[in-house]
Amino acid sequence: MIRVLLADDHPVILLGIAAAIAVQDDMQVVGEANDGLVTVNLYKQLKPDILLMDLQMPVMDGVQVITTIRSEFPQARIIVLTVHDGDEDIYRSLHAGAAGYLLKDSSKADLLDGIRTVHKGQGLITPEIAAKLAQRIRRTELTARETEVLNQLAAGKSNQEIGSALFISEGTVKSHVNNILAKLGVSDRTQAVVYAIQCGMVHLD
Repeated sequence: MIRVLLADDHPVILLGIAAAIAVQDDMQVVGEANDGLVTVNLYKQLKPDILLMDLQMPVMDGVQVITTIRSEFPQARIIVLTVHDGDEDIYRSLHAGAAGYLLKDSSKADLLDGIRTVHKGQGLITPEIAAKLAQRIRRTELTARETEVLNQLAAGKSNQEIGSALFISEGTVKSHVNNILAKLGVSDRTQAVVYAIQCGMVHLD
């Protein structure tokens, strides 16, 4: 019997997945969590075979949850189930130690087969996800400061406002913006923000 822990902050999603698993002969839901910290605590308590979790969670996000659990339980088998298909989300999740990545529009059959696949110790990467991951790997890495500036750009702030927020000069901001445009292969700030949102590099509230 495959023991599955579910983690999602949308009750309807939890209910639907739990119902799908309940009628399977080879798996059962052993717990449900609606935020990241509860997920970590339940995992430690229940030690499930599979953790199926959303990426965007309150208190602790999905990547933090994966990192925390895998640091204590290196063999933990975690599947990300999310609406986010940006290559940055995929990269960060898998880099943190997720064994699989599925989108919430996947069929019930794909979801259940995915749980069985990961339980066998295999990875779960669809061709579409693999293509996006390859795109992410090809892209030049932004520095931590450039990422901060990019998030400020996404918030619609001017160079002067960004400089004030990050305690750097306006000239330094301009330099970072130019580096961001070059690394992302775009020609202006608007394109940079659009690209970053599409790739999951930034998320707007």
